[in-house]
Amino acid sequence: MPRSARPTRRRQILAASATVLALTAAGATGSASAAGPSADDRPAAACDASGFCEDFESQTGTAPSGRWTAGAANCTGTGTATVDSGTAHTGSKSLRIDGGAGYCNHMFASTPLDEVAGSSSLHVRFWVRHTTALPAAHVTFAAMKDANDGGKDLRMGGQNGALQWNRESDDATLPEQSPVGVSKSMPLPVNEWTCVEFGIEGSTLETKVNGSVVEGLVIDGTPTHDIDRQWLDKPGWRPSLTDLRLGWESYGNGDDTLWYDDIAVGTAPIGC
Repeated sequence: MPRSARPTRRRQILAASATVLALTAAGATGSASAAGPSADDRPAAACDASGFCEDFESQTGTAPSGRWTAGAANCTGTGTATVDSGTAHTGSKSLRIDGGAGYCNHMFASTPLDEVAGSSSLHVRFWVRHTTALPAAHVTFAAMKDANDGGKDLRMGGQNGALQWNRESDDATLPEQSPVGVSKSMPLPVNEWTCVEFGIEGSTLETKVNGSVVEGLVIDGTPTHDIDRQWLDKPGWRPSLTDLRLGWESYGNGDDTLWYDDIAVGTAPIGC
């Protein structure tokens, strides 16, 4: 090999090493980008819902405003609905509900579902945090008016310490409130943020908690003992829901403080 070739070869090796290091660094940067922004970088309002998203960050006062209206039907007592700037799932604000035991101490924040009106599909996702375990008595923490059921409510809440759905028009429950039925549901965890999702497609309903389907909170059109048999005893259930109300309503004992945040509504599954 000529003497002049040796330093050239050395320069080639050094250049190749520099290239490898550059590619390695670029690859690491690319991997971080592919993983998406960190939780601190992600905007609180970001969601892929086809209807609307709400993180309460644009609220300027303590009373829910904009698309939200606080109130309760028939009577009012100690229940309150406020925008809380001290507790949030993301960002700095959330909807806070202080609900008391007894029907008249109920309170909700309500919004119309105009963005998804006329669709046979409704998917809702919200994050909720609360302080007190669901009681044995029946309670509601989400309600929607059903235009196909005489304007009566489709209600999500709890009974016997576990999550349940309830139909106001005939008081049917999902799951049935037998010991086996209740065991197919689950409690709503306390003092932590929980992702609750439900999807209604025509006459079927699926409910998820933290991304996992809850067996006792599914209506699949085939009557299942202890789960949806009672619900399907009333033929032709096909809800057309016109509003979403988040809050607290107790039909016996049971008070609670709840926070709602990062709400998303659309016509397709949204996810946590």
